[in-house]
Amino acid sequence: MPTYPMLEYLWIIPLLPLLGAAVNGLFGAKWPNKFVNIVAIGSTGLSFLGALEAVREFFESGQKLFHREFFTWIAAGNFRAGFDLQMDQLTVVMVLVVTGVGWLIHIYATGYMAHEGGYYRFFSYLNLFMFFMLILVLAANYVLLFVGWEGVGLSSYLLIGFYFLRKSAADAGKKAFIVNRIGDFGFMLGMFLLFRAFHTLDFQAIFTSSTLQGWPVELSGHLGTLTFACLLIFMGACGKSAQLPLYVWLPDAMEGPTPVSALIHAATMVTAGVYVVARSHVLFTHAPIAMSVVAIVGCATAFFAATIGLVQTDIKKVLAYSTVSQLGYMFLACGIGAFSAGIFHLMTHAFFKALLFLAAGSVIHAMGGEQDMSRMGGLSKKIRWTFGTMLIATFAITGIPFFAGFFSKDAILFAAFQSQAGGTILYAFGLLTALLTAFYMFRLIFLTFSGRPRFDEHKVHVHESPWSMLGPLVILAVLSTIGGWFALPAFFQGPDYFANFLGPVFGGHESAEAANEIAAHQLELILAGVAVGAALIGLAVAYWLYLKRPGKADGLAHSLKPAYKTLLNKYYVDELYAAVVVKPLLWISTNVLWKAADVAGIDGAVNGIADGARAIGDGVRHTQSGNTRSYAVWVVVGAIVIIAVIFFWPSGGKPVLGMVH
Repeated sequence: MPTYPMLEYLWIIPLLPLLGAAVNGLFGAKWPNKFVNIVAIGSTGLSFLGALEAVREFFESGQKLFHREFFTWIAAGNFRAGFDLQMDQLTVVMVLVVTGVGWLIHIYATGYMAHEGGYYRFFSYLNLFMFFMLILVLAANYVLLFVGWEGVGLSSYLLIGFYFLRKSAADAGKKAFIVNRIGDFGFMLGMFLLFRAFHTLDFQAIFTSSTLQGWPVELSGHLGTLTFACLLIFMGACGKSAQLPLYVWLPDAMEGPTPVSALIHAATMVTAGVYVVARSHVLFTHAPIAMSVVAIVGCATAFFAATIGLVQTDIKKVLAYSTVSQLGYMFLACGIGAFSAGIFHLMTHAFFKALLFLAAGSVIHAMGGEQDMSRMGGLSKKIRWTFGTMLIATFAITGIPFFAGFFSKDAILFAAFQSQAGGTILYAFGLLTALLTAFYMFRLIFLTFSGRPRFDEHKVHVHESPWSMLGPLVILAVLSTIGGWFALPAFFQGPDYFANFLGPVFGGHESAEAANEIAAHQLELILAGVAVGAALIGLAVAYWLYLKRPGKADGLAHSLKPAYKTLLNKYYVDELYAAVVVKPLLWISTNVLWKAADVAGIDGAVNGIADGARAIGDGVRHTQSGNTRSYAVWVVVGAIVIIAVIFFWPSGGKPVLGMVH
């Protein structure tokens, strides 16, 4: 009987980055950078190799699901939460994305962070993030998943605030941490409701439960326990994956180093919410109201964030809002039941968005730290490799045939068009978002790489990045080109390899019947053509405004000043939150909880008692004067008081000792 050592010891995959984090954290301060690199890149590289071997063994074993209970972590009554790991087709996609893309970003970071302080600390945090993210995707129950969920939040806080001496970075880290806590509170409540309903938090026990299969409340169309549980889980996903209304932390998170933006806020952490919804697809499909909410929020977020990205000038901020928008596409797919399409876009997005961020980092590196696109221009001939790879990523995200994003975005828009619940509206907003995406991405390309230089070439010495940075760009460019070719046969009316691959998890290709019909396939080709047309319109408008008539964009912004200013200020959402939430909470905390309750109430009572005791003690202390005549007076006064009490204190209307008649 064949043995599968890597599957049997699946915990090795997350353990390796944890060891790297511990070693660099404990000893890295005394080491040169090359030793830190060996530990950081070596641990994540071995983890990637371990993941590849585990995936090979999983397919060789022929299992649909590998599940192993390693040890019991929490046991209380009939409740058990163990360190249980599992692997299925969904895990395969996630674990390869996390370890593979994560390893490339570690390599890139060795060049990008070479001259930064706290070098060992950065890689310790980066390794720690990899550990928690792998725990999240390998967990076999919600409790262990929540450990990874909270861990990536902690790691994100540390990495966003890496430049902690800079106030904007420290504030961004705190903002990310607090906003995520709001979503995580909902996630916890959702887990509590699931335990109340199913008496377990193990995935397979819940998903195969007879209680779930015959859920009576949900089928009647009324809000019930399962709907509330799914909505609360989605609340956690909104926080982690930056969806409305909890998206505000992600654009500010660009204060962290660019490799952090690529790893956490493009390829892995922000997709955790999409993964959780997809992992919980059995629950969501039994809660149609929750599914509708997921689709509507995802669609609204995709469009909303895309409009903000139209006018931003910070190259990383544009990509940040692009990330929020693309995550909205993924949730739109999950909300309409096209889970395979959502995960497909998650994978292709990891390739091209990581490439976009890393290429942006290469631009910033070349410009000596400059991030404002209005101060760039004319870089295409000076940093050719960076320009070429970033252009490929732009083709991918805008859906140009036959790059990676074309296939995954086409699958989502086709599923939205076929959706029974508001499909036309969802499709229309998804298509409009695709047009806006093409506009702001090619605007980024034209402002950064085309036209005349808008910087002082005597002060800024533009130079190409070292190959430690360019190597990962080239690999990701290849993946951004061919990463969607899993769907190539389906596009030509053949088998959909990716959907069939995820079939054991999601129960087959969600649109298998429709996709096999000739008419439906022709409709998909037409819709793909429409989407490409929308992308080309966005490209053409960006070309006309920023290359053909470069002054026209400023004139248009001036003529549409109210709308332009609103978008530039991000719909004033941060200001609204500050006025409605932050300032009232600060006022209540300062004036009610601190000054009234704490200082006047608790401190006042304690200090008042202490002051009273001190005053009494001080008064009594003065009776001990050492003067004999003073003592004699006190003796006489005391005797008079005692006699008065004995003879004259009334008792029942009569003197204590009675009176002589």
